[in-house]
Amino acid sequence: MLTRAVSLMTRMMLLLICAFAGPLLAASQSTTNLINVGDGDIALKEFVMGYFVDPSQQMSLAEVQQQEFIPSGSSITLGTNAKTTWSRLDIHNTSSHSRRLFVHHPHAYHLESIGFYETRQGELLNQADIHLDRDESHPMMFGGSAVFAFVIAPDEYKTIYIKNVTFSHQWYSLQLFDEAHSKRALVGSGNYIALLVGMMLALMIYNFFLYLSARKVENVVYALYLISGTIWVGLSYGVAANFLGIYSAAILQLNSNLLSMPSFLVLFMMLIFETRRRYPKEHLALSLILTLLVADFIYSLFDVVGALKPASTLAATMMVVTFGVSLSLWRKGEPLAKYFLLGHSMFIVFNMLAVFYYKGLSQANQINSHGVGIGILLEALMMAFILSYRIKTLEQLKAKQGELKRQANTDPMTHLFNRRYFDVTSPLLLTEAKATGAHWSLLIIDIDNFKTINDTYGHHVGDLVIIEFAAVLKQNQRPQDIACRFGGDEFVLLLNCNLENATRIAERIRAHAESLAVTIPEGQKLHFTVSIGVHPVLPGTDSMQEALQGADAALYESKGQGRNKVISRLNDSAA
Repeated sequence: MLTRAVSLMTRMMLLLICAFAGPLLAASQSTTNLINVGDGDIALKEFVMGYFVDPSQQMSLAEVQQQEFIPSGSSITLGTNAKTTWSRLDIHNTSSHSRRLFVHHPHAYHLESIGFYETRQGELLNQADIHLDRDESHPMMFGGSAVFAFVIAPDEYKTIYIKNVTFSHQWYSLQLFDEAHSKRALVGSGNYIALLVGMMLALMIYNFFLYLSARKVENVVYALYLISGTIWVGLSYGVAANFLGIYSAAILQLNSNLLSMPSFLVLFMMLIFETRRRYPKEHLALSLILTLLVADFIYSLFDVVGALKPASTLAATMMVVTFGVSLSLWRKGEPLAKYFLLGHSMFIVFNMLAVFYYKGLSQANQINSHGVGIGILLEALMMAFILSYRIKTLEQLKAKQGELKRQANTDPMTHLFNRRYFDVTSPLLLTEAKATGAHWSLLIIDIDNFKTINDTYGHHVGDLVIIEFAAVLKQNQRPQDIACRFGGDEFVLLLNCNLENATRIAERIRAHAESLAVTIPEGQKLHFTVSIGVHPVLPGTDSMQEALQGADAALYESKGQGRNKVISRLNDSAA
C-alpha cells in the first residue's frame, strides 16, 4: 500500500510539474523576442524579432503562425533565395495606458508587395495589403516607407506579422515608433540620399566642362558611369519613391544599372590606362569580366529578375578583378594607378561596411547603412580627379610638343621661321590661293656686303646686324604674312598682297634698314643696307619654286645695279 501511495504521489508531482513548467517554458520561448513598450518615448530602430522564409510563396497566415521563426535583428538581408519572407514582432505593453504604435518599413519601395497582420493570441484583428506592382494609390505608403498603425492596450500582448514579397533580393529593416517619432522619421527620410544624389549631379556638371576642354571618350564613359551610379543610388535608397512616389515595379528595368555601372567602370579603366596597347595581360582580364557583365546586362533586357540573381556575384568578381588589375598597374609604375587604387579601395571598404550592416554584424549608423552610396561617390570623386590629372598631363605634353615643334620651325637667333617651316607651309598657302583667288607675293632679301661686315668687325657683330634686321621684318609684317630666315644673311618674306603693294612694303623695309644704326661693342655706329627682289605668286603656279626663282633673279638684278635697291619682276621682266 505504501509503495502504491508513493508511486501515486510521484505521478501527481510530475503532472503538477508538467502543468506549471509547460506554460513557463512557453512563456520563456515567447518572450525571447518580446518587445516591451512602456510609458516613455518609443523610437526603436534596432530590436529582436523573428523571420521565416516561405519556400512555397503561398502559405496563409494560419499556416505561417505554425512555423518556427528564426530570431534575428530588425535589419536583415537574405539574398535571392527568399522571395517571400515573413517577419514576426511580439509586442507587450507594460504601461498603464493604451499606446498607439507605428511599424515602419523604410525599404518597402523595392518590394513587389507588403502585408501587415495584427494578431492577438493567434486571432487576426486587422490586416493591410500593399501591392506595389499595381498602378494604384497606396495610402499606407509615405514616400518609400510603408507604415502600419495599431493600438495596444495596457498589459496586452500582440503579434504583428509582416509579409515581404520581393522581385529579386530580399533585404529590409523594420522600425517601431510612437506617433511623434513616426512623424519625425518620415520627415527626415531621404535627406542623406538626396545629398549623395546632389553630389553625383555636381560631378556630372564638372565632367561636362572637362569634356568641353578635352573632348576625350573617357569623359563620355565616366558620364555614363555617373548616370548609372546615380540611378543605382536612387533605386537602392528610394529617391524615386521618397521624392516622386514611384516604386520599384514601375522602374524595375532600371535595376540593370547594377550591371551597367561596373561595365562602365571597367571601360573607364581600359581607356584611362590604355590597357589594349600598354598592358595586354591586364586588358585580357578586364575584357573577360566586361564580357560577362555585358552578357548579363543584355539578358536583363529580357528578364531583369533572372539577370539580377547572379548580378551580386558578378559585381563582387568585378571588384576583385579591377582591384587586382589596378594593383598590378601600380606595381608596374603606372602613374594614375595609385589614384584609382585609392578610390577603388574606398569603394570596396564602404561596400563591405554596408554588407556587414545588412548581415547584422555591425551597428546601424548612417555610414554603414549608406555604405554603397558613399563608396560610389568616393570612387566617382577619385575618377574625376584622375580625369583632371590626365587632362593636365596631356596639356603639358601638348605644350611641350608645341614648343618642340616651334623650336624645329624657328630660327634660334632671330626667332623668325626657318626654311623648313616655309617648305611645309608654302604649298598649303598655294593651294588656298588657287581655291580662293588670294594674292601672294614673295620677297627675297639679302644684307649688302655682309661678308665684309663679318671680316671687319667679327661674327658677333654680324649676328647683331642679322638680329636687328629681323626686328625690322617683324615690324613691317602683318599677322597673315610669313617672315623666314633662309640661312646666313638671306631672308624671305611671303606677303598676302599683290605685286604693287608688296613692292611698296619692300621699299619701306629697305628704307628702314638704311636708316638703322647698329651699336657695336666698341661704341661705334654701324650702318648697313639690304637688296630686295620681289615676285608675285601667280594663281596658276603649281610650285612656290617659280616665285622663288623669280624673286632671286630680281635680287641679283638689284645687287647688279649697285645694291640697296628693290627690284620687282613679273614673268622675267622688270616691273
